[in-house]
Amino acid sequence: MTELVPAGDRRVPKAVTEISSTEDIPIPTDPLERVIGQEKAVEIARIAAFQHRHLLLVGPPGIGKSMTAQALALHLERPQTELRVVHNPENPERPTMEIVRRDEVLHEREAERTTEGELIAPTEAPASVAERLGYRCGRCSFYSLPSDRYCPSCGNTKAVLPGVNGSGNPFRDLVGGILELTVSPGGNPNETVRTTRLRNGVEEVVAYERAGDKVRLLDQRALERRRTQQRESPRKVLVKLDRNTFIMATGASETELLGDVRHDPYGGHPQLGTLPFERVIPGAIHEAHEGVLFIDELPHLGHLQRFILTAMQERRFPISGRNPQSGGASVRVDGVPCDFILVSACNIQDLHHILSPLRSRIAGGGYEVLLETTMPDTERNRTRTAQFVAQEIAGDGRLRPATREAVLELLSESRRRAEQLDGRKNALTLRLREMGGLLRAAGDLAAISGSAYLEASHVREALGRARSIEEQIRDAYGSLQGGIRQDVTESQRQKMGYYSWNQYQDPGEFPGGYG
Repeated sequence: MTELVPAGDRRVPKAVTEISSTEDIPIPTDPLERVIGQEKAVEIARIAAFQHRHLLLVGPPGIGKSMTAQALALHLERPQTELRVVHNPENPERPTMEIVRRDEVLHEREAERTTEGELIAPTEAPASVAERLGYRCGRCSFYSLPSDRYCPSCGNTKAVLPGVNGSGNPFRDLVGGILELTVSPGGNPNETVRTTRLRNGVEEVVAYERAGDKVRLLDQRALERRRTQQRESPRKVLVKLDRNTFIMATGASETELLGDVRHDPYGGHPQLGTLPFERVIPGAIHEAHEGVLFIDELPHLGHLQRFILTAMQERRFPISGRNPQSGGASVRVDGVPCDFILVSACNIQDLHHILSPLRSRIAGGGYEVLLETTMPDTERNRTRTAQFVAQEIAGDGRLRPATREAVLELLSESRRRAEQLDGRKNALTLRLREMGGLLRAAGDLAAISGSAYLEASHVREALGRARSIEEQIRDAYGSLQGGIRQDVTESQRQKMGYYSWNQYQDPGEFPGGYG
């Protein structure tokens, strides 16, 4: 058994050379401890989770920005409120908001369970009730599901229509077929049959309803509680209590981000249409209430950034119809809570595209963090890289455990990439998404070959297959420009005039349309 030494709240192998495979590497239960090499970002993320601060994570793709955001969300307490939109009978286009605390929601759920009644077999219900609900055939007394239009025993329709399907009607052969098409067995599937019964010598009102292959029996107390609920204004759960505390809004449209009101072609007609409150849809900013709203590539939201700023400032944002041609355009719900932690991310070259007031709001109520692309090549960091390999294998579910030699081969490649991509010697790369791609390519080779373990030979073979397309073009044509010259057709050459777009200062002027 590998000797273990303490490291924070987890235990890790003493050295990579002392493991036989990644099966010997424990994976931390703390999600923030699974973020490799970003100690500064992890420390600040812990503070942000505890103090509810915003974060702006800056760095190239694949170094752990989204993983840090997800780990931060897992450190938050469970949401304590449920958001509901309530019908306003005096002004239906202005539904109201209801914010319900967790203890109230749980109490209501318990009360609702008491109104669900008792499930009984159809044979336990009175025969007349079972016939009315469509369980019992009125001719042969055979029981079957209400969805069966015809009795499986006698073949007749189960619906008994007085004066039509009765034996005294001489025209039943002419009109019976028509009525059978329009009347379902047992009548309305939501029908409630009320009757009375004696219980402990006291007569009480009871009700019977369909419940699949069972019958729901509601006693007098359950009926009274149901009537109390029905007297309340109708409402719809907008953001449920038991929800995910991590909401990703990367590349979201205006509707997805801010919410909307669905169109109703009947304009909310009381008989045909849908009431406005039922058509309200929350946005990502509302679903992230009491949680994390993660937006990668924040500058790509463009003008929508100003709405994020307003939501952060007010911690409430109205939901209204966003299509002026829609029937939902006149509907508006004010005061919808959106108290979230914003964790945003971008590349260094896109920083100037973030709105200055939004940057100021993040810095004034949180932290801006530049993530690392490499870490020193120390014994501890080599162990962390091995932990990354174990995490990727466990998370993928289709990869074989990696041997010690395979891990050492991956460490060698990590050093090479740190020097080649970031100019850092004696360092390990933190561009772990690309390293994960190499690991999966090697794992696929191990799986196809039938090997029980991912070996070093699989890693070396994968290095030849997992090269970038630019590297492949350089090997085949000598350069990217050489590949373009060889690849274009004669008609493209005539249109382009020159073979390389690099001659154009403005990419939008490139005649091939690449701008």
